[in-house]
Amino acid sequence: MADHFIPHFQNTSGHDSIAIGAHEFMCIGAKPPFDHPHIFLDMGNEHEIVCPYCSTLYKFDSSLKPQEASPADCTFVPAAA
Repeated sequence: MADHFIPHFQNTSGHDSIAIGAHEFMCIGAKPPFDHPHIFLDMGNEHEIVCPYCSTLYKFDSSLKPQEASPADCTFVPAAA
């Protein structure tokens, strides 16, 4: 069993970039049924990363909690979570 929840984010609204409070997360593209394969992304020591599937630019924002995004509509909670 996983020891912690990996935050999931999506970009159904087509934002240019999304600020998130996590360096490690899952990008799902858009909300189901229009999602792409849910992929794990890790910024490492960087503060930005581009999803290779949907080209969404994610930027780390330390003022956000790990599961939060700005715009707020970009957070996604899987049904199993």
